[in-house]
Amino acid sequence: AITAGEIFFRHLSPFLPSGASGKSPLGIRAMGKLFKAYLSGSRIYSCTNCRSHLANHDEIISKSFQGRHGRAYLFSNVGNVCLGPEEDRILITGLHTVADIYCNCCQTILGWKYEEAYEESQKYKEGKFIIEKAKMTKENGWT
Repeated sequence: AITAGEIFFRHLSPFLPSGASGKSPLGIRAMGKLFKAYLSGSRIYSCTNCRSHLANHDEIISKSFQGRHGRAYLFSNVGNVCLGPEEDRILITGLHTVADIYCNCCQTILGWKYEEAYEESQKYKEGKFIIEKAKMTKENGWT
């Protein structure tokens, strides 16, 4: 089991077919055997669609973000996700380069990863992840 606070993102690109970028959710899905990380601890967030573990509550930086479909949380680290292609988006706080994040198991779009922030005041988001509240659930119903 992976303990709270450990980095549990699985980098699967060495196992992808030749020519695959490692960022396509379909590329990871087509691999054959899916490797999932299981988190230990009492406060775990999971995908609402397939219950794959996504993050530990201790990885939350902020609960004050807005996603496409409502409230969202900013996490320092997440797991069992794969990245879509990078693109520039104008968000509430300005222009950012982001990549959508998908659940490794069910391919649901969960949110995005901030790859680059162009305004100095937003640089703290770089390398962090947004997961929409509607796309995750509290594993085992903790409060």
